[in-house]
Amino acid sequence: MITAFCAIRTVNLKQVANAITGKAKADSNYRKLQRFFALTELCYNELARYIVRLFFNETTDWYLTMDRTNWQYGRANINILVLGICYKGRAIPILWTLLNKKGNSNTQERIELLSRFLNLYGHKRIKALLADREFIGQDWFTWLNKQQIPFNIRLKKNECTTNSRGLSVYIDGLFYHLKANERVTLQGQRLLWGKQVYLSGLRLTNGELLLLATSHIEEEPIDIYSKRWEIETLFECLKGRGFNFEDTRLTELERVNKMVAVLALSYCWAHKAGEWRSEQGDGLKYKKHGRLEKSLFRHGLDLLQQIMLGTFTERHTIRRCVNLLKPRDVSPPDIPLVVF
Repeated sequence: MITAFCAIRTVNLKQVANAITGKAKADSNYRKLQRFFALTELCYNELARYIVRLFFNETTDWYLTMDRTNWQYGRANINILVLGICYKGRAIPILWTLLNKKGNSNTQERIELLSRFLNLYGHKRIKALLADREFIGQDWFTWLNKQQIPFNIRLKKNECTTNSRGLSVYIDGLFYHLKANERVTLQGQRLLWGKQVYLSGLRLTNGELLLLATSHIEEEPIDIYSKRWEIETLFECLKGRGFNFEDTRLTELERVNKMVAVLALSYCWAHKAGEWRSEQGDGLKYKKHGRLEKSLFRHGLDLLQQIMLGTFTERHTIRRCVNLLKPRDVSPPDIPLVVF
């Protein structure tokens, strides 16, 4: 299934069935795919451990980023809350949950997702949790503090805090003087929802204020917060710039959950292939604006697609791409050539 995803870059099961090689007919492959999503049981916590081992060692501390991606198919709302680890411009998805509703997540849903991470790795591995304006509130901040989870979270401009004299003010009033591209971190902690936080602000070029609350002192809180965007680029890779996730016709929550799992593995394989390809000298060029011509993910996905379609046949590279699915702490064996 993963090789078919990489070959045709879509999760539409009818098309995936046509791309699976073997003696079985496409209709038979399609029924097998349907049975997989209907009957197979997956251990998502073990999958998270496996994905982490693909990219990180046991001593790494991480910036976590949390956000949602959602769309509608017919009357069904596909709404996925994702927790990822920031990594080289693209977040690595490790845990997620399907929300049986439209709109924002609530505090309990966030707590349940982040608690799964704490059960696996504890709070000491977290440098900071990065999140947008959806992920705010008194109960949420109280829980983060209780669990000793550092955070760097964007705020709405009309939230109330305190000034240097302890008087109640709107947050944007503390940063009204900033000009475009100017930033500042206020001295000392301020009260927000009954909790002591540090406040930072940046005036964007469009005139909007980017306001942050952090649980601890950071040298460049706004630069650290910018890593949150990595989960947005992850969603782009899962959707239109990669596997076209929105092409799925699955709507039952547990089946969509399994689809996310398979997509997460496909995404990780492509990212690993792009890293390896770049390290071997087949690197990416920088454009005039200073950004790479394409991402490591796309660099790897292009190679995997060529392999799956049979337009790339160099045996050593094919073997190495297969071995990329071995975790970092497992020595790759001398495996035979895999024929796709």
